[in-house]
Amino acid sequence: MRHTISVLVENEFGVLTRIAGLFSGRGFNIESLSVAPTLDPTLSRMTIVTSGDDRIIEQVNKQLNKLIDTIKIIDFTGEDFIEREMALIKVNAEDSTRAEILRICDIFRGKVVDVTPKCYTVEVTGSPVKVNAIIDLLRPMGIKELVRSGPVVLGRGPKGWKGN
Repeated sequence: MRHTISVLVENEFGVLTRIAGLFSGRGFNIESLSVAPTLDPTLSRMTIVTSGDDRIIEQVNKQLNKLIDTIKIIDFTGEDFIEREMALIKVNAEDSTRAEILRICDIFRGKVVDVTPKCYTVEVTGSPVKVNAIIDLLRPMGIKELVRSGPVVLGRGPKGWKGN
């Protein structure tokens, strides 16, 4: 089962290494990881996407709570939350496909952020499902390069941390 975990941590040297080590030491793969400072520059928020059964994830959460740098953990699995990620997609832009690429970008509210004689670089932001959908539509035109940020999440309504 896919789990999206948000971890509020001290913004200090080595915290990311300790948390990543906790996962790798137990044989868990981190599917995506996003880290950035919060409104309080002494704190960072990590969004970790991983897979595992509930028992294993509960153990990971307990181990995360034991780390001195961890302030709070929220497992958004089964919760109501907002999830977004960003992707940059470099796609072949032949004369015959340029208009179609622009139509697809328009439908997905993406934008072309770079143009060369042979390719367009498209930026799209949205749910992982939306990002996957535009990638699937652009793939037949020839994706040359792709980079994704991985999801970031916020709980809907009062779920989460005030000011962070």
